[in-house]
Amino acid sequence: MTKLTKAEEQVMQIVWQLNEGTVQTIREAFPSPKPARTTIATVLGILENKGFVSHKTVERVNVYWPTVAKERYSKQQLFSVMKNYFDNSFVSLALFFAKEKNMSIEQLDALFEETKETLKDTP
Repeated sequence: MTKLTKAEEQVMQIVWQLNEGTVQTIREAFPSPKPARTTIATVLGILENKGFVSHKTVERVNVYWPTVAKERYSKQQLFSVMKNYFDNSFVSLALFFAKEKNMSIEQLDALFEETKETLKDTP
């Protein structure tokens, strides 16, 4: 799967949030200062070419929706970071975040217990 640029990710975050939208509704979801309509339309065209969104035309207005789930893209990006920066080691990745967040022993124990419970319920 292709990695998105920052601008493409910003538009995709809104498309995922809205589940579908027009250039105008996507633009309205941006914080100020809002990007130009033409910028959003251009980015949506690129995202469609990359296979991340699709559209239908309703009364001469294009309505866009995601064709790639946010979870799927997030998972791919996370595994890419883990591979490229942490020698494909989840433990190294987890330790990095534990140190960066200055987690206490109690927080780490709670995380470990929650992980065990979650994995117990996974087939």
